[in-house]
Amino acid sequence: MSTQQKENLKDKKVAFLATDGFEPNELFKPLEALQGQGATCHIVSLKSGNIRAFHGGEWGKAIAVDRIVDEANASDYNALVIPGGVINPDKLRNNAGALRFTKDFFEQKKPVASICHGPQVLISAEVVEGRKMTSFPSIRIDLENAGAIFKDQEVVVDEGLVTSRSPEDLPAFIDKLIEEVAEGKHQEQHA
Repeated sequence: MSTQQKENLKDKKVAFLATDGFEPNELFKPLEALQGQGATCHIVSLKSGNIRAFHGGEWGKAIAVDRIVDEANASDYNALVIPGGVINPDKLRNNAGALRFTKDFFEQKKPVASICHGPQVLISAEVVEGRKMTSFPSIRIDLENAGAIFKDQEVVVDEGLVTSRSPEDLPAFIDKLIEEVAEGKHQEQHA
């Protein structure tokens, strides 16, 4: 991480869109990395209070929600992160407020990063057509059916859109997430 990138993240605000059932490493590790570079991060969720991780068939660590999605605006943030897990994206993609919030980042040409099953939210927000992406293998067909160009790589970056396959890809995902947040808006980012 260059000093310039670290300096660029000091004034950045990043929203993490998540709810109960998120994959813990896919939220906590990028969150810690961004905060470590000086970014301000908010947990945006469907409900107030706390949300809990789910891993290996068990509920895990909780994190406090900073803002509920119906009161959040993409214009208040520089980037969006959508962690995976199986439960988390399934709940988010069925919530109109979460889909509106997600789509607004694309319309405002801001970086969006999603890992594992998280791209299911992007499919439902109708922002994947023509985009180069990756995901957990089980949703590859869903992405392709929604018009995405699937790449089986640890991280895929397409004009501000960062996607990865699984927690094993977190180091590459986090590096590209930090890079894209530092770069800021991408004129080719689109909904």
